[in-house]
Amino acid sequence: MGRVIVIGGGIIGLAVAAELSTRGSAVTVLEKENRWAAHQTGHNSGVVHAGLYYKPGSFKARMSVEGNRSIVRFAKDNGVAVDVCGKLVVATSESELPALGVLAERAEANGVPARLIGKEEAREYEPEVSCVRALRVESTGVIDFPGVCSALVSRLTEAGASLRLGTPALGIRTGANGGVEVATGSEVLKADVLVNCAGLHSDRVARLAGLTPRARIVPFRGEYFELKPHRRHLVRGLIYPVPDPTLPFLGVHLTRMLDGSVHAGPNAVLALRREGYRWRDVSASDLAEVALFPGTWRLAGKYAFPVGYEEIRRSLSVSRFAASLRRLVPAVGDDDIVRHGSGVRAQAMSPDGSLVDDFLIETAPRQVHVLNAPSPAATSALEIAKYVAGAVTTVR
Repeated sequence: MGRVIVIGGGIIGLAVAAELSTRGSAVTVLEKENRWAAHQTGHNSGVVHAGLYYKPGSFKARMSVEGNRSIVRFAKDNGVAVDVCGKLVVATSESELPALGVLAERAEANGVPARLIGKEEAREYEPEVSCVRALRVESTGVIDFPGVCSALVSRLTEAGASLRLGTPALGIRTGANGGVEVATGSEVLKADVLVNCAGLHSDRVARLAGLTPRARIVPFRGEYFELKPHRRHLVRGLIYPVPDPTLPFLGVHLTRMLDGSVHAGPNAVLALRREGYRWRDVSASDLAEVALFPGTWRLAGKYAFPVGYEEIRRSLSVSRFAASLRRLVPAVGDDDIVRHGSGVRAQAMSPDGSLVDDFLIETAPRQVHVLNAPSPAATSALEIAKYVAGAVTTVR
């Protein structure tokens, strides 16, 4: 399959590189940071998703259900920590029961092992949970995604791939004899095909390569808390709310991690730079880009008040964050949680202000661009890799 340059050293880029390598390509991976999985992969919730929420037939539905199986199998085969513990999606009031029923129907349509249970059975799984009914999802789990990346790096190293940390792509052009040339600042690399898996910068890399992408990346920060050690017993596994179908995100939830800690979150606020993990992380150029994009203002018109305003208040207030958790587990007090960290979601947005819901992959001659790969992309990484590797053969 010739020479391929993959831009991006998160789980998607590394999975794509590994898949291409097994198919016979000579692969070079460029990562601008000095470590693998530095951004989205290294800051996500660590959850192996089941494929519950996604529209039947969509990329997300198909790839997350199969990806759940393949990523768990990969972890077990490569000594990466994983625990398929299952989760509860809980209706905390009668008004949420219709939406819970819709989730159960979607689970069945997508082939997800799930069943509706009463509150008594729900409390057998989670004694402290508050609910009137719940959906038990058996195939959800937690995994060490950076560990998966380390295993992929080992495979690539053994296969002779060129793995380059601290190597940004600064310029991209079509080569004189076809193919693609990528300038890194110290040299110009040549390949037959370019694959863009740059995550938070995927739209910028696409434009650098001469493509006009259909969507713009707008960064949303998700902030996490964790239960203090003496309160970890309040959560045995994973507890999720019934998502509000009118809102773009799932809502805060509780997750027992592989080390026994319990993480809570994330909320969703606009990040003030593409890699803005804290309120003080600000980029004037990134903010200007967001402000000049018409989709930002159209999205704000839909969600700024009261949803966005409440998300910001919760971001700044421990007590408000704890109150949102008490809907699920009433015993969580304001003093039971501490700030843990945050991640930034690379959310693709259309000019009309709509969030791109499904995975978005665009192609051009000699190029494949993964332009939207939010959750459950890490779960689906090995399946996305197969799809992208197939696309590589069509763009040459």
